[in-house]
Amino acid sequence: MHGDMTLFHILAVLFLPSAWGQSNTNRLGVVVEVKNITLPAGSKAVLPCHSPRMVWTRDRLKDRQRVVHWDLVRNSPEYSVERILDMSPGANQRVYNGFNKGRVSIPQSAFSDGNFSLVFNNVVPTDRGVYTCNLHHHYCQIHQSIQIQLNVTKSAKKEKRYWDGEKTVFVILVGSSVALPCVNRRPLWREGLQEDQQQVAHWDFQPPGVRPDKADRLVDLYASGERRENGPLFLKNKMSVEEDAFTVGDFSLSISDLAPVDKGLYSCHLHHHYCGLHERRIFRLTVGPALPPVLTAAPRILQNDAPKPSTEEVERPRVVNVILPEHRSHFMQQMGYILATFLLLAFIVAAIIVLTRRRRKRGLEYDMRRSHRGHRMDGGDISLDTTELKICNQEPLNSDYKNNLLKERDMSKDCNKGEQI
Repeated sequence: MHGDMTLFHILAVLFLPSAWGQSNTNRLGVVVEVKNITLPAGSKAVLPCHSPRMVWTRDRLKDRQRVVHWDLVRNSPEYSVERILDMSPGANQRVYNGFNKGRVSIPQSAFSDGNFSLVFNNVVPTDRGVYTCNLHHHYCQIHQSIQIQLNVTKSAKKEKRYWDGEKTVFVILVGSSVALPCVNRRPLWREGLQEDQQQVAHWDFQPPGVRPDKADRLVDLYASGERRENGPLFLKNKMSVEEDAFTVGDFSLSISDLAPVDKGLYSCHLHHHYCGLHERRIFRLTVGPALPPVLTAAPRILQNDAPKPSTEEVERPRVVNVILPEHRSHFMQQMGYILATFLLLAFIVAAIIVLTRRRRKRGLEYDMRRSHRGHRMDGGDISLDTTELKICNQEPLNSDYKNNLLKERDMSKDCNKGEQI
């Protein structure tokens, strides 16, 4: 006995804290968003809190929110899928195969008590296969399914029910009746519940240094239209939430004329108990110093100060010269142009100097050649015979040449002859 109590205490220490934490988490909701907001004092803050799943729309017929249907999957002789029947709260069940009418059905009270079991009367061998129970909630966007395998036998000794590791298997005698279980008693799938009272949104305020479980409740909103404003700031119209919050899914909190006392954590809790939705959004609001006022003094006009009539008909235009500083790149570009100009001038001057020096050098060489030739002539290196000159220079009086070229050629011949002699 003592050992059992000790084991119980150990299990309690190990598992109870986690259970408490889980229940606390479910109660508060899953944190889906965290933001830090800093605004100056005196301004207006809007803490956004949106969720399209919290939009409340009443379906009076209740025929498009919840649907149940059974399907049959056969693997032999060929793979095939067959719809057996389906049903919704606003319509009767529909059996697709004429052979199954009156033989296969689900309880009419399925959407009242959550029992969606498929009932067979007079089982036949063709009923063999894998049956799937599908539950669809289009409003909450929830889809659930369960599989059950049905085998048919001719021996009563082989009837049994077991689990094959993936699904439940029923072995049923031919000609007997059986109900393939599909039960879901969650309020989501049953009627008689007030959906509008299960959608709740509320804002909490947690001042600095205060634990979350000690936070102040500011406002409670219900889809039915009920509204509970608990915080004093709501009573002073400093905080507000739009009246059509559940119509558009906007539960944003507006805070006007921020003050340092408004600093802290604000949390938006959205609970859709009907659909099992629990969300939480946290905003850390910091209030900074107020912005300096903008001085906009308007000119004051006294009653006695009447405007004087203007003597000038037209005011002369005023020309204001504005010198803008040049950019550094523009300055460097101008300097580049100036340097290029100087380099070009220097190249031209250098070319002129080189050409002048070459010309002077050529003139000096020419003068030296002439002076050298004059010295040779004065030294007697070359002597001409007067007789030869006379002979060569003699020109016949009666010469008749067509041109000077023939004349010079003949004269050169005569001179050569004289030299040979």
